[in-house]
Amino acid sequence: MYFELRHLRTIRAIHEAGGLARAADLLNMTQSALSHQVKGLEDQAGVELFVRRSKPLKLSAAGQRMLRVADRVLPEIEALEDEFRALLSGKTGRLHITLECHACFDWLFPVLEQFRHSWPDVDVDIRAGLAFDALPALEREEVDLVISSNPSEIPGVVFNPLFDYHPTLVAAAQNPLAARAEITAEDLRDQTLITYPVSRDRLDVFTELLTPARVEPRGHRQAELTAVILMLVGSNRGVSVLPDWALRGLKGNPDYVTRPLAGNVTKRLYAATRTEDATQPYMAHFLRLGRTEAVKLQRS
Repeated sequence: MYFELRHLRTIRAIHEAGGLARAADLLNMTQSALSHQVKGLEDQAGVELFVRRSKPLKLSAAGQRMLRVADRVLPEIEALEDEFRALLSGKTGRLHITLECHACFDWLFPVLEQFRHSWPDVDVDIRAGLAFDALPALEREEVDLVISSNPSEIPGVVFNPLFDYHPTLVAAAQNPLAARAEITAEDLRDQTLITYPVSRDRLDVFTELLTPARVEPRGHRQAELTAVILMLVGSNRGVSVLPDWALRGLKGNPDYVTRPLAGNVTKRLYAATRTEDATQPYMAHFLRLGRTEAVKLQRS
């Protein structure tokens, strides 16, 4: 005994239409073809599925049993078909994000707030726990997008540019570095440096300034949150180097000074995705929103 989805659809259509002629119209087939299908279905089942002497046409007890299966199975199949159609049209999907940039949460959340209104059927999540193994996780399809300022040559991965930024020193107004026009590596030799708790190869102050000059700060303290770093800096317990847009809220605050790094260092932030995902409509929209939000942050 072998049943197909078309058999379940036939049973449901005939029950809803009350006759072969109307059911054939619902199924977009001729009445003759539908009659042939019904006969083949009854031969396959080995029982009569309809009470033919009734008007409108009614299901037999066996037909009612088959209808109950159709009512349970077909809605799930139709929902699955809708999901697949949405996937093909780019209306739904998955956007699991991880970051190699701690300061980027201030930029990311406004982007996601706009994104969710345009793409309510896309499953969005932030996988913070994968931050230190982000690109391998992208290759393994555990995440779908990595925010990074360190592009690499990885087969099957594309680094989509988002925006440029300037790593900028922030210090308390009474710190001696407030007198400097720009900051060199030597300026940090006598300072306590406050950074996010990530490896040095992911910190701009080391990769762009200290490591090339082979300079070590007097002390190195770590803090998870931008707000905590700024609180410590404001108390003159150390200095920090953060993206310029992350310091926009300090404009006009007399407790802080900001200074560029020597050479006016410029970095670029990227969104790394798998190559086949980069052209998905929702992914392309996320990238556009990310660039637009960055312009707002830098102008505020």
